[in-house]
Amino acid sequence: MALKLYPIGIQTFERIRKENLLYIDKTGYVYRMTHTSGKHFFLSRPRRFGKSLLVSTLESYFKADKELFRGLQIENMEREWTEYPVVHFDFSGGKHQDAGQLRRYIGYMLEEEERRFGIECDAVDENVRLENLITSIYEKEGRQVVVLIDEYDAPLLDVAHQDGQLAILRDVMRNFYSPLKKCERMLRFVFITGITKFSQVSIFSELNNITNISMDNEYAGICGITREELLTQMTADVDELARKLSVGREAAVRLLTENYDGYHFAWPSPDVFNPYSLLNCFSRQKVAGYWFATGTPTFLIEMMRKFGTVPSGIGGVQAKESSFDAPTESMSSIMPLLYQSGYLTIKDYDPQLGLYTLDIPNKEIRIGLYDSLLPNYMETAADEGRVAIAHMSTFINRGDINGALELLKSFLEAVPYCDNTLYEGHYQQMLYLIFALLTDYDIQVEQRTAKGRIDIVLETKTHIYIMELKFDKTAEEALAQINTARYADAFVLKGKKIVKVGINFCVKEERNITEWLTQE
Repeated sequence: MALKLYPIGIQTFERIRKENLLYIDKTGYVYRMTHTSGKHFFLSRPRRFGKSLLVSTLESYFKADKELFRGLQIENMEREWTEYPVVHFDFSGGKHQDAGQLRRYIGYMLEEEERRFGIECDAVDENVRLENLITSIYEKEGRQVVVLIDEYDAPLLDVAHQDGQLAILRDVMRNFYSPLKKCERMLRFVFITGITKFSQVSIFSELNNITNISMDNEYAGICGITREELLTQMTADVDELARKLSVGREAAVRLLTENYDGYHFAWPSPDVFNPYSLLNCFSRQKVAGYWFATGTPTFLIEMMRKFGTVPSGIGGVQAKESSFDAPTESMSSIMPLLYQSGYLTIKDYDPQLGLYTLDIPNKEIRIGLYDSLLPNYMETAADEGRVAIAHMSTFINRGDINGALELLKSFLEAVPYCDNTLYEGHYQQMLYLIFALLTDYDIQVEQRTAKGRIDIVLETKTHIYIMELKFDKTAEEALAQINTARYADAFVLKGKKIVKVGINFCVKEERNITEWLTQE
């Protein structure tokens, strides 16, 4: 069976269908959303998760381009195929702009839509032009208007950590969006996508009839690729990858799951794979970190610094549902932003307490996120650190934890340091990052047990290493804590060789591992 080409970087539904590229059928969601009592919807999903393709699909649907939907779910659902005029604004090109540039960008998009519908407008203000555009189209076409707004928050994300600049750009956006409520009777459907929720933008503060479907169970799989879709619509692709990697089908699915699965945007929710990484993996026939290869957003790193986020504190957190809806500009922790951006996802829910458990979705995100934080702890030695970590993996793969720690000690002797890093927390987080970046293993930091929290648990195919870190103390004390708290008891049933490792790190003088002890 010949595989279809993958739409890497193509977000236009019409092009994908006409060129017969691979399309994961999401049209059932389109029909459901467009045939409910509401008509104003907002969807938040991480970058490169298929939001723009969904917007493009909606555009083709409302233009009643029926041929494009032949063979898809919606063909058996829709009977009328009524055509509506569609206005489409894409704010993804409005990044890294000041207020003047942003206003000109909005003006350019408005001019394109005015030209397309043959409408003239002498007004300068963006809100007046948008209201005139909707009103004129409604009167000219004799039908309600569909408004699609993609990546509405793109101009705001890069300044999310700059309160002054954020307020200025937010006012520009508020002014532009304000007519949507006033023009309600002339609108058939409004769909807005983004990553975050800026509550002070008038879309959310004034358009009070908008339905946020971001955490609705029935739309949990509207973007991304679910496990069911992978195993049915992409079954031939899985088989080809398995052949290329010289592994069985189950092993190939397991690799894909470990690296790209694990997203849940509601609870309960189907398992959702990162679509960008999955398609790139199939296209290049190689398991790698594709999502992070496109770059970690600057705003995220800046916000992590603003909130003093440390690597060991990123995963394994709990939150109330109200926390997910926290306005980006007034949130008290970085958790909502990490969730909305795709670095954390829902892993469990306690209905009695109303608490969600959030954690890092998969290996690709863990490695990519921690790698992006490495320069904060190693300064100019980050690249050398990545090489050392790769070599450490080789030792650990052979069951030689002593060789790995010797290598780490030798590397740390050459790491430059500054006076402002002369404290235990800095080096503790640096060591967490180093161990978390070891590939091909299951790494847990500060894992909770009935007796306390284990600093580091490193699990390979054959071994489980239980590590306790001490600073300016002794390796004996570290090892004694592992034994006293009986940390090893939690792993006995796994049937692997358990190795306890007590490590002491000197902060005041050597800034390095001074000793370690192992015990089987």
